[in-house]
Amino acid sequence: MQGIKIVIGSLLYLLTISAIAQDDLLASLEETQSNEHTWVEATFKGTRLINGHTIETRKKGVMDFIISHRFGTIDGGSYDLFGLDVATMRIGLEYALSDRLYFGLGRSTFEKTFDGFLKYRLIRQSKGKGSKPFSATWLSSMAIKTLKDPERELGFTDKVANTHQLLIASKISSGISLQLMPTFVHRNLIGEEDINNDAYALGVGGRVKISQRLALCAEYYHQFQKLNENSTNAIAVGVDIETGGHVFQLQFTNATAMIPKGFVTETTNDFFEGEIHFGFNVSRTFQLK
Repeated sequence: MQGIKIVIGSLLYLLTISAIAQDDLLASLEETQSNEHTWVEATFKGTRLINGHTIETRKKGVMDFIISHRFGTIDGGSYDLFGLDVATMRIGLEYALSDRLYFGLGRSTFEKTFDGFLKYRLIRQSKGKGSKPFSATWLSSMAIKTLKDPERELGFTDKVANTHQLLIASKISSGISLQLMPTFVHRNLIGEEDINNDAYALGVGGRVKISQRLALCAEYYHQFQKLNENSTNAIAVGVDIETGGHVFQLQFTNATAMIPKGFVTETTNDFFEGEIHFGFNVSRTFQLK
């Protein structure tokens, strides 16, 4: 009997020592993982929130082909099939020179406008040692309006407008992301009804994931200095649908233009009076390198 007690006591002692050793190992592993520096990925699914850009850029060597449509306002009723008889379109081609530097070119039917932009990721949100709680991306874009003015002859520089934005975003959780968009728009030439060459605005937006493939998005730009008295603040709500290499974005917005200088300062519809456009963005990526 004494021998059995000795054996059982020895086993309990060994199990206790083993458990203590495992706890120490797990604690050490957790400490190592918590200190490991990792990037926060996919704050947003695409490079567009709804009308505006997100902090996202594509990986080096990826080309993105984007087609955007905004139909007429839905308050036109059944005669215009709730806006579907009217359409404004933008076609864009974008490319990532590196994981941080991204550029794109586009052409809109709205005022026959050509546009180009550069984006650079300044800060990436990360976890672990030396973590950063947010991401920041700089965006500069240029738009050239080529719609003819029957009342005056315009030079090239008269048709140019520039927009600069600092995009600041944080992925709060796996399903929620928020973004701020301080924005500055400058026009070289303004019309008689316009007040300012320069306009300042602050955009806020976010994305809430509701399933593996679906997410709800919202976006709002508040102007501190309007282009003219008819200008209204742009509002948009939408749904992101991911299907493999495609991202479909369906939205309702009071903005007609699909480039920053347009939807930030040239929106004239009242969202809450039903002057809302249905529209969509379709994005298809190609790995070239």
